[in-house]
Amino acid sequence: MPELPEVESVRLGLEAHARGHRIARAESFGERVIRRAPHGLAPIIGKRIEAVARRGKFLWFELGDNAAAMPAGAAEAAPAEPAAGSVAAMADTAAAANEVAPTAHAATATVANANGPQALIAHLGMSGQFRIDAAPERHLRARLVLDNGTRLDFVDQRTFGYLQPCALLPTADALPGGQGTTRALLPEPMAHIARDPLDPAFTAEEFAQRLRRKRTAVKTALLDQQLTSGIGNIYADEALHIAGLHPRQQAASLKKSEAHTLFAAVTTVLREALAAGGTSFDELYVHVDGEAGYFQRKLRAYGRAGQPCLECGTTMESIAISGRSSVFCPRCQPLRRRKIR
Repeated sequence: MPELPEVESVRLGLEAHARGHRIARAESFGERVIRRAPHGLAPIIGKRIEAVARRGKFLWFELGDNAAAMPAGAAEAAPAEPAAGSVAAMADTAAAANEVAPTAHAATATVANANGPQALIAHLGMSGQFRIDAAPERHLRARLVLDNGTRLDFVDQRTFGYLQPCALLPTADALPGGQGTTRALLPEPMAHIARDPLDPAFTAEEFAQRLRRKRTAVKTALLDQQLTSGIGNIYADEALHIAGLHPRQQAASLKKSEAHTLFAAVTTVLREALAAGGTSFDELYVHVDGEAGYFQRKLRAYGRAGQPCLECGTTMESIAISGRSSVFCPRCQPLRRRKIR
């Protein structure tokens, strides 16, 4: 599943191509991608994309005024998809591959409702990705066409991702909702998602206090999106290795200094991964331009069971915690027996 660095890389790409433009056309291919959208994508037609924001692993488009300000007929006149990206072309491609082409549920409008959604959540799930003006893709699930003709294709092989128009609510702390926005607003369905480690509004002290209240393994706590968001299996293993903490160490047994060290390790590895464009093990994660990240070349722990630790040479081990594999160095990350406060 894409984690914070991968989703932030996508956000940056979408921001560069979509911010300030109106949504002239929206299509969904099949029902699963809009399973959380009772009215489909029609309510977002004509909305201006004011910002592309992120909290943890969740993306959202902040939507501004409706299409009433658009020139008459602008939505109808918006460029249709080029032949290479059309549903007809997809059908030809699918037929050639003995695949069944998806059914398009298209929506266009010259004037959108004055009311309507204030945001569009885009959750990438296990394999979702956005592609800009891409070639025909058999796993295309939805498409947004902007007022300048740019196509934002939502591609998702495993279909766990979704798009969801929704309202925005004030944040509980009156601070900006996430990366990429200055507004103290958050999509309603995301109200339970905690701030992520790279959010300026989330501090090491807050992280330490929350973490040390958890009576679970520290690895399990790091994956709890209500403690802090955006961390998955890859970066949890990496951060614990940097911090020298065993993944089974009870979070409540950590000293305050250890919790602060872990926060520093988390932010370090997330920033390193973001600078590398994220981790791309296969074609299921690429940037909006189709390029892959390369942080997989720098992994210290994740996926390295049976290999020597890059710090001390000890053979890395793997254990299961809460159904998830965890790779660690038994020498650099010893399990410390402590009484829980």
